[in-house]
Amino acid sequence: MKQRRAALALCAAGALAAAGVAVVTLPAAAASAGCSVTYQNLSSWQSTPTSGGFTTSLAITNLGDPISHWTLTFTLPSGQTRTSGWNATFTGTTAVTATDAGWNGSIATGATNASVGLQGDWTRSASGTTAPSPFPQPSNFALNGVACTGSTTSPKPSSPGPSSPKPSSPGPSTSTSTPPAKSAPALHVAGNKIVTAAGTPYRFLGVNRSSGEFACIQGNGMWDGPADQASIDAMKTWNVHVVRIPLNEECWLGTASVPASGTKGAAYQQAVKDYVNLLVASGITPIVEMHWNYGQYSGAGAGCSDVKATCQKPMPDAQYAPTFWTQLATAFKGNNAVVFDLFNEPYPDAANNWTDPTAAWTCLRDGGTCTGIDYPVAGMQSLVNAVRGTGATNVIMTAGLTWTNDMTQWLQYKPSDPLNNLAASWHTYNFNACVTASCWDSQIAPVAAQVPLVATEIGQNTCAHDYIDQVMTWADAHGVGYLAWTWNPWGVCGSAGNVLITDWSGTPTATFGEGYKAHLLTQNP
Repeated sequence: MKQRRAALALCAAGALAAAGVAVVTLPAAAASAGCSVTYQNLSSWQSTPTSGGFTTSLAITNLGDPISHWTLTFTLPSGQTRTSGWNATFTGTTAVTATDAGWNGSIATGATNASVGLQGDWTRSASGTTAPSPFPQPSNFALNGVACTGSTTSPKPSSPGPSSPKPSSPGPSTSTSTPPAKSAPALHVAGNKIVTAAGTPYRFLGVNRSSGEFACIQGNGMWDGPADQASIDAMKTWNVHVVRIPLNEECWLGTASVPASGTKGAAYQQAVKDYVNLLVASGITPIVEMHWNYGQYSGAGAGCSDVKATCQKPMPDAQYAPTFWTQLATAFKGNNAVVFDLFNEPYPDAANNWTDPTAAWTCLRDGGTCTGIDYPVAGMQSLVNAVRGTGATNVIMTAGLTWTNDMTQWLQYKPSDPLNNLAASWHTYNFNACVTASCWDSQIAPVAAQVPLVATEIGQNTCAHDYIDQVMTWADAHGVGYLAWTWNPWGVCGSAGNVLITDWSGTPTATFGEGYKAHLLTQNP
Protein backbone atom coordinates (compact mmCIF):
# COMPACT_ATOMS: atom_id res chain seq x y z
CA MET A 1 0.00 0.00 0.00
CA LYS A 2 2.88 2.37 0.78
CA GLN A 3 4.39 1.84 -2.70
CA ARG A 4 1.02 2.43 -4.40
CA ARG A 5 0.64 5.78 -2.59
CA ALA A 6 4.16 6.85 -3.67
CA ALA A 7 3.40 6.11 -7.31
CA LEU A 8 0.19 8.16 -7.22
CA ALA A 9 2.04 11.10 -5.63
CA LEU A 10 4.69 11.06 -8.34
CA CYS A 11 2.07 10.98 -11.10
CA ALA A 12 0.25 13.96 -9.58
CA ALA A 13 3.47 15.96 -9.33
CA GLY A 14 4.32 15.23 -12.95
CA ALA A 15 0.89 16.37 -14.12
CA LEU A 16 1.18 19.66 -12.23
CA ALA A 17 4.65 20.31 -13.64
CA ALA A 18 3.48 19.60 -17.14
CA ALA A 19 0.69 22.14 -16.65
CA GLY A 20 3.21 24.80 -15.62
CA VAL A 21 2.17 24.83 -11.99
CA ALA A 22 4.97 25.30 -9.48
CA VAL A 23 5.41 22.24 -7.30
CA VAL A 24 6.60 22.68 -3.74
CA THR A 25 7.49 19.72 -1.54
CA LEU A 26 5.67 19.98 1.78
CA PRO A 27 7.61 19.15 4.92
CA ALA A 28 6.70 15.92 6.66
CA ALA A 29 4.12 16.41 9.37
CA ALA A 30 5.62 16.37 12.85
CA ALA A 31 4.34 13.62 15.09
CA SER A 32 1.74 14.73 17.59
CA ALA A 33 2.31 13.70 21.19
CA GLY A 34 0.27 13.77 24.34
CA CYS A 35 -0.68 11.56 27.24
CA SER A 36 -2.40 11.23 30.55
CA VAL A 37 -1.53 8.92 33.45
CA THR A 38 -3.71 8.11 36.43
CA TYR A 39 -3.72 5.63 39.27
CA GLN A 40 -6.17 2.77 38.74
CA ASN A 41 -7.27 0.13 41.27
CA LEU A 42 -5.43 1.99 44.03
CA SER A 43 -5.20 0.09 47.31
CA SER A 44 -3.56 1.71 50.34
CA TRP A 45 -3.25 0.49 53.90
CA GLN A 46 -1.95 1.66 57.25
CA SER A 47 0.60 -0.44 59.20
CA THR A 48 1.37 2.05 62.00
CA PRO A 49 -0.13 5.44 62.89
CA THR A 50 2.46 7.11 60.65
CA SER A 51 3.23 4.61 57.88
CA GLY A 52 1.75 2.11 55.47
CA GLY A 53 1.87 0.91 51.89
CA PHE A 54 0.04 1.05 48.60
CA THR A 55 -0.37 -0.74 45.26
CA THR A 56 -1.80 0.64 42.04
CA SER A 57 -1.94 0.16 38.29
CA LEU A 58 -0.64 3.00 36.12
CA ALA A 59 -3.27 3.74 33.46
CA ILE A 60 -1.17 5.24 30.63
CA THR A 61 -3.32 6.82 27.90
CA ASN A 62 -1.64 7.79 24.63
CA LEU A 63 -3.31 10.89 23.15
CA GLY A 64 -0.82 11.36 20.32
CA ASP A 65 0.37 9.28 17.40
CA PRO A 66 0.78 5.51 17.98
CA ILE A 67 3.94 4.52 19.84
CA SER A 68 5.78 1.20 19.76
CA HIS A 69 7.89 1.67 22.90
CA TRP A 70 7.65 3.94 25.89
CA THR A 71 9.49 5.24 28.92
CA LEU A 72 7.48 6.77 31.72
CA THR A 73 9.07 9.10 34.30
CA PHE A 74 7.55 10.60 37.43
CA THR A 75 8.38 11.66 40.98
CA LEU A 76 6.45 10.20 43.88
CA PRO A 77 4.92 12.71 46.34
CA SER A 78 6.78 13.51 49.54
CA GLY A 79 6.86 10.60 51.98
CA GLN A 80 6.37 7.92 49.32
CA THR A 81 8.96 5.43 48.00
CA ARG A 82 8.70 2.74 45.36
CA THR A 83 9.41 -0.78 46.64
CA SER A 84 8.55 -2.83 43.54
CA GLY A 85 6.69 -2.87 40.26
CA TRP A 86 5.62 -5.26 37.54
CA ASN A 87 5.24 -5.46 33.75
CA ALA A 88 7.96 -2.82 33.25
CA THR A 89 11.64 -2.27 34.03
CA PHE A 90 11.79 0.13 36.98
CA THR A 91 14.62 2.26 38.34
CA GLY A 92 14.57 4.79 41.17
CA THR A 93 12.63 4.88 44.42
CA THR A 94 11.32 8.45 44.48
CA ALA A 95 12.33 9.77 41.05
CA VAL A 96 11.04 6.77 39.10
CA THR A 97 11.62 5.59 35.53
CA ALA A 98 9.59 2.72 34.04
CA THR A 99 10.32 1.25 30.59
CA ASP A 100 7.93 -1.08 28.77
CA ALA A 101 8.44 -4.85 28.97
CA GLY A 102 8.39 -5.31 25.19
CA TRP A 103 5.05 -7.08 24.89
CA ASN A 104 3.22 -4.02 26.28
CA GLY A 105 5.26 -1.37 24.44
CA SER A 106 2.71 -0.53 21.75
CA ILE A 107 -0.04 1.96 22.64
CA ALA A 108 -2.39 3.05 19.86
CA THR A 109 -3.81 6.55 19.62
CA GLY A 110 -6.50 6.93 22.27
CA ALA A 111 -5.65 3.58 23.88
CA THR A 112 -4.82 2.99 27.53
CA ASN A 113 -2.20 0.58 28.84
CA ALA A 114 -3.09 -0.43 32.38
CA SER A 115 -0.82 -3.47 32.64
CA VAL A 116 1.91 -1.75 34.66
CA GLY A 117 1.81 -2.02 38.43
CA LEU A 118 3.48 -0.11 41.21
CA GLN A 119 3.90 -0.86 44.89
CA GLY A 120 5.36 1.44 47.52
CA ASP A 121 5.50 2.61 51.11
CA TRP A 122 4.28 5.88 52.61
CA THR A 123 5.08 7.77 55.79
CA ARG A 124 3.65 10.91 57.30
CA SER A 125 4.29 13.15 60.28
CA ALA A 126 3.61 11.92 63.79
CA SER A 127 0.63 14.27 63.97
CA GLY A 128 -1.28 12.12 61.49
CA THR A 129 -3.37 9.28 62.84
CA THR A 130 -4.94 7.92 59.67
CA ALA A 131 -3.83 7.00 56.17
CA PRO A 132 -3.67 9.99 53.80
CA SER A 133 -6.97 10.61 52.02
CA PRO A 134 -7.23 11.29 49.19
CA PHE A 135 -4.05 9.39 48.45
CA PRO A 136 -1.41 11.74 46.91
CA GLN A 137 -0.44 10.92 43.33
CA PRO A 138 2.43 12.16 41.12
CA SER A 139 1.79 15.34 39.15
CA ASN A 140 4.75 15.24 36.76
CA PHE A 141 4.21 12.11 34.65
CA ALA A 142 6.05 12.26 31.30
CA LEU A 143 5.84 9.69 28.48
CA ASN A 144 8.85 9.52 26.15
CA GLY A 145 9.86 12.95 27.40
CA VAL A 146 6.44 14.56 26.81
CA ALA A 147 4.62 15.92 29.85
CA CYS A 148 1.33 14.10 30.43
CA THR A 149 -1.04 17.06 30.67
CA GLY A 150 -4.10 15.45 29.11
CA SER A 151 -3.64 17.36 25.84
CA THR A 152 -1.61 16.92 22.65
CA THR A 153 1.12 18.97 21.05
CA SER A 154 1.89 19.00 17.33
CA PRO A 155 4.63 21.35 16.04
CA LYS A 156 3.44 23.26 12.98
CA PRO A 157 5.22 22.49 9.70
CA SER A 158 6.97 25.43 8.05
CA SER A 159 4.55 27.42 5.88
CA PRO A 160 4.65 26.64 2.16
CA GLY A 161 5.37 29.49 -0.29
CA PRO A 162 2.53 31.60 -1.64
CA SER A 163 2.53 29.80 -5.01
CA SER A 164 2.11 26.43 -3.40
CA PRO A 165 -1.19 24.67 -3.90
CA LYS A 166 -3.10 24.40 -0.64
CA PRO A 167 -3.53 20.78 0.36
CA SER A 168 -7.13 19.70 0.34
CA SER A 169 -8.69 19.08 3.74
CA PRO A 170 -8.96 15.45 4.63
CA GLY A 171 -12.41 13.99 5.17
CA PRO A 172 -13.74 12.96 8.54
CA SER A 173 -11.57 10.38 10.26
CA THR A 174 -12.93 6.87 10.05
CA SER A 175 -10.29 5.24 12.27
CA THR A 176 -11.49 3.67 15.48
CA SER A 177 -9.71 2.00 18.33
CA THR A 178 -11.13 -0.73 20.53
CA PRO A 179 -11.00 0.26 24.20
CA PRO A 180 -8.43 -1.95 25.93
CA ALA A 181 -9.54 -4.40 28.59
CA LYS A 182 -9.48 -3.00 32.09
CA SER A 183 -6.92 -4.79 34.24
CA ALA A 184 -8.11 -7.07 37.00
CA PRO A 185 -8.49 -5.10 40.24
CA ALA A 186 -6.24 -5.23 43.27
CA LEU A 187 -8.17 -7.05 46.00
CA HIS A 188 -8.27 -7.33 49.77
CA VAL A 189 -10.54 -8.72 52.46
CA ALA A 190 -13.04 -6.50 54.26
CA GLY A 191 -15.21 -8.39 56.74
CA ASN A 192 -16.74 -11.35 54.92
CA LYS A 193 -16.21 -9.86 51.44
CA ILE A 194 -13.36 -9.63 48.99
CA VAL A 195 -13.36 -6.03 47.77
CA THR A 196 -11.57 -3.77 45.32
CA ALA A 197 -9.47 -0.76 46.31
CA ALA A 198 -12.64 1.34 46.15
CA GLY A 199 -14.33 -0.99 48.65
CA THR A 200 -16.65 -2.55 46.05
CA PRO A 201 -17.49 -6.23 46.76
CA TYR A 202 -15.98 -8.52 44.13
CA ARG A 203 -17.53 -11.99 43.94
CA PHE A 204 -15.42 -14.71 42.36
CA LEU A 205 -17.20 -16.24 39.35
CA GLY A 206 -15.27 -18.31 36.87
CA VAL A 207 -13.56 -21.56 35.94
CA ASN A 208 -10.60 -23.77 36.68
CA ARG A 209 -7.96 -24.11 33.94
CA SER A 210 -6.33 -27.46 34.58
CA SER A 211 -3.07 -28.95 33.16
CA GLY A 212 -0.40 -26.86 34.90
CA GLU A 213 -0.46 -29.53 37.60
CA PHE A 214 0.01 -32.62 35.40
CA ALA A 215 1.43 -31.95 31.92
CA CYS A 216 4.93 -31.09 33.19
CA ILE A 217 5.37 -34.05 35.54
CA GLN A 218 4.07 -36.39 32.82
CA GLY A 219 6.70 -35.13 30.38
CA ASN A 220 4.22 -33.29 28.17
CA GLY A 221 5.49 -29.73 28.29
CA MET A 222 3.49 -27.07 30.11
CA TRP A 223 -0.17 -26.70 29.10
CA ASP A 224 -2.49 -29.12 27.31
CA GLY A 225 -3.68 -26.33 25.00
CA PRO A 226 -3.27 -22.62 24.29
CA ALA A 227 -2.70 -20.15 27.11
CA ASP A 228 -2.95 -17.12 24.85
CA GLN A 229 -5.16 -14.07 24.36
CA ALA A 230 -7.63 -15.90 22.11
CA SER A 231 -8.24 -18.59 24.73
CA ILE A 232 -8.77 -15.93 27.40
CA ASP A 233 -11.14 -14.01 25.13
CA ALA A 234 -13.14 -17.23 24.76
CA MET A 235 -13.53 -17.36 28.54
CA LYS A 236 -14.74 -13.79 28.58
CA THR A 237 -17.64 -14.70 26.26
CA TRP A 238 -18.90 -16.79 29.19
CA ASN A 239 -18.62 -13.81 31.58
CA VAL A 240 -15.68 -15.45 33.38
CA HIS A 241 -14.06 -13.05 35.85
CA VAL A 242 -11.77 -15.45 37.75
CA VAL A 243 -9.53 -18.32 36.61
CA ARG A 244 -7.97 -20.77 39.05
CA ILE A 245 -4.66 -22.25 37.90
CA PRO A 246 -3.62 -25.56 39.52
CA LEU A 247 0.18 -25.89 39.79
CA ASN A 248 2.74 -28.61 40.42
CA GLU A 249 5.17 -28.06 43.29
CA GLU A 250 8.05 -30.05 41.80
CA CYS A 251 7.69 -28.56 38.32
CA TRP A 252 7.90 -25.05 39.78
CA LEU A 253 10.97 -25.94 41.85
CA GLY A 254 12.55 -27.92 38.99
CA THR A 255 13.32 -31.06 40.99
CA ALA A 256 14.85 -34.21 39.53
CA SER A 257 11.40 -35.85 39.57
CA VAL A 258 10.34 -33.83 36.52
CA PRO A 259 11.37 -35.50 33.22
CA ALA A 260 13.45 -33.57 30.71
CA SER A 261 10.48 -33.46 28.32
CA GLY A 262 8.40 -31.67 30.95
CA THR A 263 8.59 -27.94 31.52
CA LYS A 264 10.39 -27.32 34.82
CA GLY A 265 12.18 -24.75 36.94
CA ALA A 266 12.70 -21.32 35.38
CA ALA A 267 10.81 -22.25 32.19
CA TYR A 268 7.78 -23.45 34.19
CA GLN A 269 7.85 -20.38 36.40
CA GLN A 270 7.99 -18.05 33.40
CA ALA A 271 5.08 -19.83 31.71
CA VAL A 272 3.00 -19.39 34.88
CA LYS A 273 3.97 -15.72 35.18
CA ASP A 274 3.16 -15.06 31.53
CA TYR A 275 -0.30 -16.62 31.82
CA VAL A 276 -1.08 -14.89 35.11
CA ASN A 277 0.02 -11.50 33.76
CA LEU A 278 -2.03 -11.99 30.59
CA LEU A 279 -5.12 -12.81 32.65
CA VAL A 280 -4.64 -9.72 34.82
CA ALA A 281 -4.14 -7.48 31.79
CA SER A 282 -7.33 -8.97 30.30
CA GLY A 283 -9.37 -8.07 33.38
CA ILE A 284 -9.52 -11.61 34.85
CA THR A 285 -8.48 -12.41 38.42
CA PRO A 286 -6.03 -15.35 38.60
CA ILE A 287 -5.92 -17.74 41.55
CA VAL A 288 -2.62 -19.65 41.71
CA GLU A 289 -2.89 -22.88 43.67
CA MET A 290 -0.69 -25.82 44.70
CA HIS A 291 -2.44 -28.92 43.41
CA TRP A 292 0.07 -31.79 43.23
CA ASN A 293 3.02 -32.14 45.61
CA TYR A 294 5.83 -34.37 46.79
CA GLY A 295 5.35 -37.08 49.43
CA GLN A 296 4.64 -40.81 49.45
CA TYR A 297 1.16 -41.82 50.58
CA SER A 298 -0.83 -44.99 49.90
CA GLY A 299 -3.56 -44.80 52.54
CA ALA A 300 -7.29 -44.13 52.25
CA GLY A 301 -8.19 -41.95 49.28
CA ALA A 302 -4.73 -42.15 47.72
CA GLY A 303 -4.55 -41.23 44.05
CA CYS A 304 -1.14 -42.85 43.64
CA SER A 305 1.61 -44.44 45.71
CA ASP A 306 4.33 -42.43 43.97
CA VAL A 307 6.55 -40.18 46.09
CA LYS A 308 6.72 -37.76 43.15
CA ALA A 309 4.13 -35.01 42.60
CA THR A 310 2.04 -37.14 40.26
CA CYS A 311 -1.29 -36.98 42.08
CA GLN A 312 -3.22 -35.28 44.87
CA LYS A 313 -1.68 -35.96 48.30
CA PRO A 314 -3.53 -35.57 51.64
CA MET A 315 -1.41 -32.59 52.80
CA PRO A 316 1.44 -30.36 51.62
CA ASP A 317 4.91 -31.67 52.41
CA ALA A 318 7.30 -29.88 54.74
CA GLN A 319 10.26 -30.58 52.46
CA TYR A 320 9.23 -28.44 49.46
CA ALA A 321 5.91 -26.66 50.10
CA PRO A 322 7.20 -23.70 52.17
CA THR A 323 9.90 -23.03 49.54
CA PHE A 324 7.31 -23.29 46.78
CA TRP A 325 5.12 -20.66 48.44
CA THR A 326 8.04 -18.41 49.29
CA GLN A 327 9.04 -18.38 45.63
CA LEU A 328 5.51 -18.06 44.27
CA ALA A 329 4.67 -15.22 46.66
CA THR A 330 7.89 -13.45 45.73
CA ALA A 331 7.03 -13.78 42.04
CA PHE A 332 3.66 -12.04 42.46
CA LYS A 333 4.39 -9.83 45.45
CA GLY A 334 3.08 -6.35 44.77
CA ASN A 335 0.39 -7.50 42.35
CA ASN A 336 -2.68 -7.81 44.56
CA ALA A 337 -4.83 -8.77 41.60
CA VAL A 338 -3.34 -12.27 42.08
CA VAL A 339 -4.87 -14.53 44.75
CA PHE A 340 -3.04 -17.40 46.51
CA ASP A 341 -4.87 -20.71 47.21
CA LEU A 342 -2.48 -22.62 49.49
CA PHE A 343 -3.51 -26.22 48.86
CA ASN A 344 -6.10 -27.91 46.71
CA GLU A 345 -7.95 -30.60 48.71
CA PRO A 346 -6.57 -31.65 52.11
CA TYR A 347 -7.75 -35.00 53.46
CA PRO A 348 -5.72 -35.82 56.59
CA ASP A 349 -8.98 -37.02 58.15
CA ALA A 350 -9.14 -39.83 55.55
CA ALA A 351 -5.53 -40.74 56.32
CA ASN A 352 -6.57 -41.05 59.98
CA ASN A 353 -9.63 -43.13 59.02
CA TRP A 354 -11.94 -40.33 60.18
CA THR A 355 -11.41 -41.37 63.83
CA ASP A 356 -10.26 -38.06 65.36
CA PRO A 357 -11.60 -34.81 63.83
CA THR A 358 -9.64 -32.70 66.29
CA ALA A 359 -6.36 -34.31 65.23
CA ALA A 360 -7.25 -33.82 61.56
CA TRP A 361 -8.05 -30.12 61.96
CA THR A 362 -4.89 -29.66 64.05
CA CYS A 363 -2.86 -31.38 61.32
CA LEU A 364 -4.42 -29.09 58.72
CA ARG A 365 -3.41 -25.98 60.62
CA ASP A 366 -0.13 -26.98 62.29
CA GLY A 367 1.34 -29.78 60.18
CA GLY A 368 4.22 -31.78 61.62
CA THR A 369 3.71 -35.52 62.12
CA CYS A 370 0.14 -36.45 61.18
CA THR A 371 -1.41 -39.86 61.78
CA GLY A 372 -1.52 -41.98 58.64
CA ILE A 373 0.74 -39.68 56.58
CA ASP A 374 4.29 -41.01 56.15
CA TYR A 375 6.00 -37.72 55.26
CA PRO A 376 6.51 -34.56 57.36
CA VAL A 377 3.55 -32.23 56.75
CA ALA A 378 3.45 -28.48 56.20
CA GLY A 379 0.36 -27.01 57.86
CA MET A 380 -1.58 -24.03 56.59
CA GLN A 381 -0.01 -21.79 59.26
CA SER A 382 3.51 -22.47 57.99
CA LEU A 383 2.43 -21.69 54.43
CA VAL A 384 0.73 -18.43 55.47
CA ASN A 385 3.97 -17.56 57.27
CA ALA A 386 5.99 -18.37 54.15
CA VAL A 387 3.83 -16.04 52.04
CA ARG A 388 3.77 -13.17 54.50
CA GLY A 389 7.50 -13.56 55.16
CA THR A 390 8.13 -12.29 51.62
CA GLY A 391 6.19 -9.08 52.25
CA ALA A 392 3.40 -10.20 49.92
CA THR A 393 0.01 -8.74 50.88
CA ASN A 394 -2.13 -10.78 48.45
CA VAL A 395 -5.40 -12.41 49.50
CA ILE A 396 -4.74 -15.97 50.76
CA MET A 397 -7.27 -18.80 50.55
CA THR A 398 -7.18 -21.90 52.77
CA ALA A 399 -9.22 -25.09 52.52
CA GLY A 400 -11.17 -27.39 54.83
CA LEU A 401 -11.08 -31.16 55.38
CA THR A 402 -12.40 -34.14 53.39
CA TRP A 403 -11.15 -32.81 50.05
CA THR A 404 -12.27 -29.36 51.34
CA ASN A 405 -15.94 -30.31 51.44
CA ASP A 406 -15.97 -30.24 55.27
CA MET A 407 -15.82 -26.65 56.61
CA THR A 408 -17.38 -27.37 60.02
CA GLN A 409 -14.38 -26.25 62.12
CA TRP A 410 -12.65 -24.00 59.62
CA LEU A 411 -13.27 -20.90 61.75
CA GLN A 412 -11.87 -22.54 64.87
CA TYR A 413 -8.72 -23.86 63.18
CA LYS A 414 -8.04 -21.20 60.57
CA PRO A 415 -4.40 -20.06 60.46
CA SER A 416 -3.46 -16.67 61.83
CA ASP A 417 -2.81 -13.99 59.20
CA PRO A 418 -1.19 -10.74 60.45
CA LEU A 419 -2.93 -8.86 57.64
CA ASN A 420 -6.36 -10.44 58.21
CA ASN A 421 -6.45 -11.00 54.46
CA LEU A 422 -7.70 -14.57 54.56
CA ALA A 423 -10.56 -16.28 52.67
CA ALA A 424 -12.00 -19.82 52.79
CA SER A 425 -11.91 -22.28 49.90
CA TRP A 426 -14.75 -24.82 49.62
CA HIS A 427 -15.33 -27.63 47.08
CA THR A 428 -18.67 -29.21 46.33
CA TYR A 429 -19.59 -32.04 43.96
CA ASN A 430 -22.70 -34.16 43.79
CA PHE A 431 -20.80 -37.17 45.18
CA ASN A 432 -19.61 -35.36 48.35
CA ALA A 433 -21.16 -35.69 51.81
CA CYS A 434 -22.55 -32.16 52.21
CA VAL A 435 -24.73 -31.81 49.11
CA THR A 436 -28.01 -30.24 50.23
CA ALA A 437 -29.14 -26.70 50.96
CA SER A 438 -29.87 -27.66 54.55
CA CYS A 439 -26.31 -28.91 54.99
CA TRP A 440 -24.92 -25.76 53.40
CA ASP A 441 -27.10 -23.65 55.70
CA SER A 442 -25.77 -25.40 58.80
CA GLN A 443 -22.12 -26.01 57.83
CA ILE A 444 -21.13 -23.54 55.11
CA ALA A 445 -23.19 -20.42 55.80
CA PRO A 446 -21.60 -19.79 59.25
CA VAL A 447 -18.17 -19.59 57.60
CA ALA A 448 -19.45 -17.34 54.81
CA ALA A 449 -20.98 -15.04 57.42
CA GLN A 450 -17.56 -14.27 58.92
CA VAL A 451 -14.98 -14.52 56.12
CA PRO A 452 -15.10 -14.47 52.32
CA LEU A 453 -15.93 -17.95 51.08
CA VAL A 454 -15.48 -19.18 47.51
CA ALA A 455 -16.47 -22.55 46.08
CA THR A 456 -13.25 -22.83 44.09
CA GLU A 457 -14.45 -26.11 42.56
CA ILE A 458 -18.03 -27.06 41.76
CA GLY A 459 -19.16 -29.86 39.49
CA GLN A 460 -21.00 -33.13 39.01
CA ASN A 461 -20.07 -36.44 37.45
CA THR A 462 -22.97 -36.50 35.00
CA CYS A 463 -23.76 -34.60 31.83
CA ALA A 464 -26.49 -32.63 33.57
CA HIS A 465 -26.26 -29.35 35.47
CA ASP A 466 -29.00 -29.93 38.03
CA TYR A 467 -26.61 -30.21 40.98
CA ILE A 468 -24.51 -27.15 40.16
CA ASP A 469 -27.76 -25.24 39.57
CA GLN A 470 -28.68 -25.90 43.20
CA VAL A 471 -25.18 -24.89 44.35
CA MET A 472 -25.23 -21.65 42.35
CA THR A 473 -28.74 -20.70 43.48
CA TRP A 474 -27.70 -21.12 47.11
CA ALA A 475 -24.36 -19.35 46.57
CA ASP A 476 -26.00 -16.40 44.79
CA ALA A 477 -28.36 -15.92 47.72
CA HIS A 478 -25.45 -15.97 50.21
CA GLY A 479 -22.95 -13.83 48.29
CA VAL A 480 -20.65 -16.82 47.75
CA GLY A 481 -18.53 -17.10 44.59
CA TYR A 482 -17.93 -20.27 42.56
CA LEU A 483 -15.64 -21.69 39.89
CA ALA A 484 -16.58 -24.73 37.85
CA TRP A 485 -14.24 -27.60 37.05
CA THR A 486 -12.96 -27.56 34.32
CA TRP A 487 -12.13 -25.38 31.28
CA ASN A 488 -10.45 -28.17 29.28
CA PRO A 489 -11.84 -29.93 26.18
CA TRP A 490 -11.37 -33.48 27.43
CA GLY A 491 -14.32 -34.96 25.57
CA VAL A 492 -18.03 -34.94 26.24
CA CYS A 493 -18.89 -34.70 29.90
CA GLY A 494 -20.24 -38.25 30.09
CA SER A 495 -16.87 -39.78 29.23
CA ALA A 496 -14.66 -37.43 31.25
CA GLY A 497 -16.97 -35.76 33.78
CA ASN A 498 -17.06 -32.09 34.76
CA VAL A 499 -15.91 -30.89 31.33
CA LEU A 500 -17.18 -27.44 30.39
CA ILE A 501 -15.98 -27.07 26.79
CA THR A 502 -15.55 -29.11 23.63
CA ASP A 503 -12.89 -26.86 22.10
CA TRP A 504 -10.60 -23.97 23.09
CA SER A 505 -12.93 -21.44 21.44
CA GLY A 506 -15.34 -22.02 24.33
CA THR A 507 -18.06 -24.20 22.76
CA PRO A 508 -19.94 -25.56 25.81
CA THR A 509 -20.53 -29.23 26.43
CA ALA A 510 -24.11 -30.45 26.47
CA THR A 511 -25.57 -29.94 28.96
CA PHE A 512 -23.13 -29.35 31.81
CA GLY A 513 -21.22 -26.58 30.04
CA GLU A 514 -24.36 -25.08 28.53
CA GLY A 515 -26.02 -24.82 31.91
CA TYR A 516 -23.01 -23.24 33.58
CA LYS A 517 -22.45 -20.73 30.79
CA ALA A 518 -26.09 -19.69 30.76
CA HIS A 519 -26.01 -19.03 34.50
CA LEU A 520 -22.71 -17.12 34.43
CA LEU A 521 -24.11 -14.77 31.81
CA THR A 522 -26.75 -13.66 34.32
CA GLN A 523 -24.24 -12.75 37.04
CA ASN A 524 -22.03 -9.82 38.01
CA PRO A 525 -18.82 -10.23 40.04
